Amino acid sequence: MKNCVFLLLITLVACKSSQVLTEHNFPSPVDTQDRPILLQEKRLYAIDGIQLSNQFDGARANDFTKINDSTYRVSILPENEPINESPHYAFWINAPEGATIDLEIYTGDYKHRYWPKMSISDSPYEPMDSISFDTLKAGNIATLRDLALGREQLFIAAQELRPSSYTKNWIANLTKAHPHIKTATVGHSKLGKDIDYLDLGEGLPDDKPAILIFSRTHPPEISGYMAMERFVEEILEDNPLANAFRKKFRVLAYPLINPDGVDLGHWRHNAGGIDLNRDWGKFRQEEPRVVATHVLQETKAHNNEVLLGIDFHSTQEDVIYTHTTNRVSKIFPFKDLWLQALSDQGYGPNEEAYDLSSPMTKGWFYLEFGAEAIIYEVGDETDRSYLKEKAAFAAREMMKLLVLRPNQ
Repeated sequence: MKNCVFLLLITLVACKSSQVLTEHNFPSPVDTQDRPILLQEKRLYAIDGIQLSNQFDGARANDFTKINDSTYRVSILPENEPINESPHYAFWINAPEGATIDLEIYTGDYKHRYWPKMSISDSPYEPMDSISFDTLKAGNIATLRDLALGREQLFIAAQELRPSSYTKNWIANLTKAHPHIKTATVGHSKLGKDIDYLDLGEGLPDDKPAILIFSRTHPPEISGYMAMERFVEEILEDNPLANAFRKKFRVLAYPLINPDGVDLGHWRHNAGGIDLNRDWGKFRQEEPRVVATHVLQETKAHNNEVLLGIDFHSTQEDVIYTHTTNRVSKIFPFKDLWLQALSDQGYGPNEEAYDLSSPMTKGWFYLEFGAEAIIYEVGDETDRSYLKEKAAFAAREMMKLLVLRPNQ
């Protein structure tokens, strides 16, 4: 019995010591305990020889009905409410015998945020021509006019589809092209999906300053995710700047923080019905807890001082969110020099500064590490070539400023 009690005490001490997360109190706390979600029924709809399906990862379509002889409607509902006004939809539609229809995309009480995009089979997504698309009734119905359907599956989506399998493939391709990259599954989401990370530095990780890169907290925010990909790829380029940077710094990247929400086709939340970018104070949801725990374990184990955190998102326009001047990071004035370089190149910066508010990553980067904290937002419809060009330049300027920083 004594041995059992001793072993139990050892186990409890070990479990307690492994808990490295510190809760932070934010001025505007948010209740991030689980809330019920609406799971869409996965099915193949069929009306008058027209087929519509949501049977794939990232899809969102809650109903398909006929309005009149030539008009059909696909209804889109959020996973729960209240929710940010960002109706996500994705489905494929076809008509094996051929048909031309008007298709309404109905979003209930919410206005449309995204311009419809189309793809046939595996072809790249292209924005729908404005001649064939309009919004009615205060913007909650988008009508796709004279939509010609055939045997091929026509994918229609609010944004390009990037399910969790896409990110897995991207990581696999990066590690194949750059064997020095370290990658691993650091934990799992509420539904058991992998949460992966990339360690982009070269050589031993010990005693190197660290940079954190986060992405895809909100499922439909594809333009920000694309910018993150290009930002990471620029760090991995084979040139004197990138090579020197990777030797001096450790970069920990978490490209897909909300795999459940992404694959479920959610508008914003995870499988717990919570906006994960409001849970960086109490860590009640699995995904922020997994990522934050891994960051702290890795940086403490290897004596890495976190200097900078960048979290990639999307909104209606390109904007970079920073802290107000009362929050001075340990690498001041990095942010001002970086934004000036972006401005000089014609890339904005469209900076908006605000102080600590709700429990977001930006606040956690600062409170936990005293690090420079950036929310890098990309416009939903920003030209894809331009956003990649801008992200590559932003990565180069970041590397240049940090490599040239005194004591580096």
